[in-house]
Amino acid sequence: MDSSQFRKAAHAAIEDIIKYRDTISERNVLPSISPGYLGPLLPDAAPEDGEEWSKIQSDIDRVIMPGLTHWQSPKFMAFYPCNASLPGILGDMYSGAFNAAAFNWICSPAVTELETIVMDWVGKLINLPDCYRSDGEGGGIIQGTASEVVVTAVVAARERILRRRLIDMPEGEEKIDKMAEMRGKLVAMGSEHAHSSTQKAAIIAGTRFRAVPAPQSAGFAVTKAALRKTIEECKARGLEPFYYTATLGSTATCAIDDLVGIAELAKEFPDIWIHVDAAYAGSALICPEYQHLTKPMEDFDSFNFNLHKWLLVNFDCSAFYIKRRKDLIDTYSIVPSYLRNNFSESGLVTDYRDWQIPLGRRFRSLKVWFVLRTYGVNGLRVLIRNHIKLGEYFHSLLLSRTDVFKVITGPAFALTTFVLNPKKVEGATEAQDLLAGNKLTQEVYEAVNRKGEFFLTSGVLDGVYAIRVVSATENAEEKYLKALFEGLIELAGEYRDGYRDKVVEQAI
Repeated sequence: MDSSQFRKAAHAAIEDIIKYRDTISERNVLPSISPGYLGPLLPDAAPEDGEEWSKIQSDIDRVIMPGLTHWQSPKFMAFYPCNASLPGILGDMYSGAFNAAAFNWICSPAVTELETIVMDWVGKLINLPDCYRSDGEGGGIIQGTASEVVVTAVVAARERILRRRLIDMPEGEEKIDKMAEMRGKLVAMGSEHAHSSTQKAAIIAGTRFRAVPAPQSAGFAVTKAALRKTIEECKARGLEPFYYTATLGSTATCAIDDLVGIAELAKEFPDIWIHVDAAYAGSALICPEYQHLTKPMEDFDSFNFNLHKWLLVNFDCSAFYIKRRKDLIDTYSIVPSYLRNNFSESGLVTDYRDWQIPLGRRFRSLKVWFVLRTYGVNGLRVLIRNHIKLGEYFHSLLLSRTDVFKVITGPAFALTTFVLNPKKVEGATEAQDLLAGNKLTQEVYEAVNRKGEFFLTSGVLDGVYAIRVVSATENAEEKYLKALFEGLIELAGEYRDGYRDKVVEQAI
């Protein structure tokens, strides 16, 4: 493909992208295909000779579009959003064109320096304490996802505590063996409602994992007392807690751990690395009304949130802030001869390869830069506040029909969780009522997703099967939430009062 052919193909592709985004609300969110649908539609092997772009492009509609879940649709209300924007798409295009691996400063100085500047912009925007800025001991780096960040933090925390415990031990095989022995007794901790990435990171790091209870009585948040109890239980068994993921917006309910209390506890246990995972809700910190939440973070070690969730920066883009960048560099800095250069040796430049697990990295800061400059701080605040109002609107709809719905949590950062009330059966016990409610809620939830018009996800909260609804795509509107609510009412009637009612009664 030469430049002339590229120009023609690119124009056609851009027109396709614009059409897709302009008509996305007309599509069902979920595909109606079966697993393995794609194989029979494609050849068994790559073509021997190159094909015309027009033929390749036509296969987007023919074979790819039928298998897509449309995350940018206003009817996508599952998980948390994964927003994209046109400025972000342009940033990805330029990044693809420059295609720099950018593992150290000399590979492309602009890649490193723009990232440092933009991450400081974002840190100021969300009111992070000054200790996370690049002009001090900390700084920010862009990673792919919050899961990558957690793995990076857990491994660095593991190595930090080993360095501290064995600081007086001379280097050699004996020290290596001692470190290996100690790793097996280290414990990473996270809320029982935190993202599964902490448990996975503990597996990768070769350490143990303990979930900290966060019951409904505590608002599904981890309290200072609960974390202390878990730490003390581990120590009583001869184990060494070394890391905790504090949650600012849990996966299931968007609950916030007791950050103030945990900050107080951190002073008693300085060897426990406290990382704050604010993957979704962290974007709301651009609004002054939420910025009080950042005060305790000056007592923590690291923080991250995903700009690709709620701030219109295309996937993938997770902002990772570290209080003491030396904690990362001491873990990840390995300098073979082929990476040595005068600039790095001078100590005057940042080499982000020393802050992360992989060597190479993409020019992600371009799309952050484009989005911030296109929308401005005020434009992004309008977006966040509008979505929060939509969450309050849907919550109000549920409260208007308490005969059908019971709210479990919400509205928190636009997320509401709820259940359906089963038909009352005389003589049923509390446990039987719970079983019937769980069955009814699950059946209605699955019926919504089977239709494909909307996409929802669910969660289990203290044994209660709940539906989650969060409407936070760029083109979200009240009318889509109202349509979902009306659909839920209709299904509730069918499943409670129709033939499905027998199934619910049989459960009791």
